[in-house]
Amino acid sequence: MNAVLVAVALSLVSAVAYAAAAVAQERLAARSPGSGTLRLLGSGAWWWSVGLNAAAALLHVVALRYGPLTVVQPLGALTLVAAVPLGARMAGRRVTAVEWRGTALTLLGLGAILVTASGPAPDDVLSMPEALAVAGATAALIGLLSRPGARPGLRHASASGIASGVASALTQTVTVAATDRTGPLLSVQVVGVVLLVAAFAAGGLLLSQTAYRGGLGGPLAMVTLANPLAAAVIGLSLLGERLQGGPAGVLLALAGAGLASWGVVLLSRAAPREEAADDDHPVAAVLALEPGSATAEPALVPRPHDPGHLTTATR
Repeated sequence: MNAVLVAVALSLVSAVAYAAAAVAQERLAARSPGSGTLRLLGSGAWWWSVGLNAAAALLHVVALRYGPLTVVQPLGALTLVAAVPLGARMAGRRVTAVEWRGTALTLLGLGAILVTASGPAPDDVLSMPEALAVAGATAALIGLLSRPGARPGLRHASASGIASGVASALTQTVTVAATDRTGPLLSVQVVGVVLLVAAFAAGGLLLSQTAYRGGLGGPLAMVTLANPLAAAVIGLSLLGERLQGGPAGVLLALAGAGLASWGVVLLSRAAPREEAADDDHPVAAVLALEPGSATAEPALVPRPHDPGHLTTATR
């Protein structure tokens, strides 16, 4: 089987696993929005989501061995496509027409990108100085995005996507260096890059958990866009990867990126507005203070005497 087809198939399964993990993280964040890291470490549900993320990451690592970053990373957008129906089912609702339209645009855009990005299996790696430079620049950018301020959800999601994209680029360096049989398996380069991958992968996971406190759609869309963008910058600038088809291929890739981005935006805005619960209604809130139901006849409460008006006494 063609190496790129293997990478695509593995990426599809990985995207579904990532989607399930994202839905689990979002539901956990919604139930306990103020949970800190230590409380998360004691949550069995959170560890289930970590296990799903780990399985998805393992499939992603294998995919990176067979396909270039410019192919594997855009397929990460399918995480959002899979998360939409999964999240809708978990919420007990149907997928809306806007969500289906966003899904179609995302898939169409990804198809255009894959046509131009399909290339040979990766054979280039980052040198240790390059890996350290990428890690330093990424850490500085993540620190800037994670600072306290307005809209922390989207900023944390951007930082999470960048961390995950850089971890994927570094992972490709590890897999290629460890399997080309030209050097020792546990060289200083491999061990050093593995430590960087672990740091960025863990950081991306915790940042996404923080981002999902504001909901799933917008933060997951931001993660989906930032991840392949960060990886593509590294792949095209440092790993010698190229788009196919010359200028026409570049235009097709840009058009595909535009369609996929618009589809992701639609998906991020398509969450249906939930009806207010009865308990949130002001009348229901008042009735809830006393025993009985809304159908019970209200008790007549005598009005307090107003000294500003004359009243007649009843016998």
